[in-house]
Amino acid sequence: MPLLDRQPALLALADGSYYQGWSFGASGTAIGEVVFNTGMTGYQEVLTDPSYKGQIIIFTYPELGNTGVNLEDEEANGPQIQGVIARNICTTPSNWRSTQSLPDYLQQHQIPSIYGIDTRALTRKIRSVGAMNGGISTEILDPEELLAHVQSAPSMQGLNLVKEVTTRETYEWSESTNPDWEFGIDAAPNTPLTVVALDFGVKRNILRRLSSYGCKVIVVPADTPASEILKYNPDGIFLSNGPGDPAEVTEGIATTKELVATKTPIFGICMGHQILGLSLGARTFKLKFGHRGLNQPAGLKQQVEITSQNHGFAIAPDSLSENIEITHLNLNDQTIAGLKHKSLPCFSVQYHPEASPGPHDADYLFAKFVKAMKAHRQSNS
Repeated sequence: MPLLDRQPALLALADGSYYQGWSFGASGTAIGEVVFNTGMTGYQEVLTDPSYKGQIIIFTYPELGNTGVNLEDEEANGPQIQGVIARNICTTPSNWRSTQSLPDYLQQHQIPSIYGIDTRALTRKIRSVGAMNGGISTEILDPEELLAHVQSAPSMQGLNLVKEVTTRETYEWSESTNPDWEFGIDAAPNTPLTVVALDFGVKRNILRRLSSYGCKVIVVPADTPASEILKYNPDGIFLSNGPGDPAEVTEGIATTKELVATKTPIFGICMGHQILGLSLGARTFKLKFGHRGLNQPAGLKQQVEITSQNHGFAIAPDSLSENIEITHLNLNDQTIAGLKHKSLPCFSVQYHPEASPGPHDADYLFAKFVKAMKAHRQSNS
């Protein structure tokens, strides 16, 4: 970007530190929780993931925007993040699928962003001190003034953001994974399995994977009561990813508790994993800086999956009842990454098995869900 065309921008953190850089998004001010993502690719999926609602993302990869953006890779209708922090940015993308540059995309969607920051040093700070609120501004360039705005913002702990991203109306999803990107699945069942997905902030590619596995997917708002969900006579219940503090999603927890009692197969990921755990009597806690990236190792015993993760909360292991079995651990810090009920067809993982972005190691979990639903249908026939 030509030097004379660059617009100054300021980043201020809640601890009083501040960083000067240049704007590459919209003009204005954005306040949110500052977290980091270690992925080397897939920035558009990150920007449009509803799980990032209320957050400002530090990208540790040193150059952002090389491949531009396109409508096919969006996980929701436009960016869900508050802002972006980058080291260097590319204004002229080079990719056959690109339809727009990243700076133009962020400007179009009114997302303030800053570059010229030492993102590796900033990431080390967040790892040391912990995730904290911050602000990006092109209009407030006085650090003390911007700091006052940052320090008045609410903490992510205790914040229910699901209500801001969930669908307002029920809809049916039928689009499968694009054949060009399909990486192989078992044969889908002849008769579609009906899955009701509670939308806590669901990503489109998760719905595509369910559809690819032969599921008729009905997406409902997060506050839909169990009685309404059961009217669809579902073969299975899917609990989606989502943003904010899972313990505050009280309606979703209560609904899931009722659904567990029906012995209908349940599969949860990310926020859905935490919601399932909370409905089974566990408690959650906030991680120091969370897990956000596409190369997080998870497993137990002799098998390891490289997984895509995005979360700032985890289930406390000492809060699990004797009916719950831990199936996966995050192998970086030994936090719970997966669980299942010992006698009921309910299981969940803390990561994103649809691999958008990320590796395909965990795609088998969709097949596991389908198998549980087939068994449930046969037992009720």
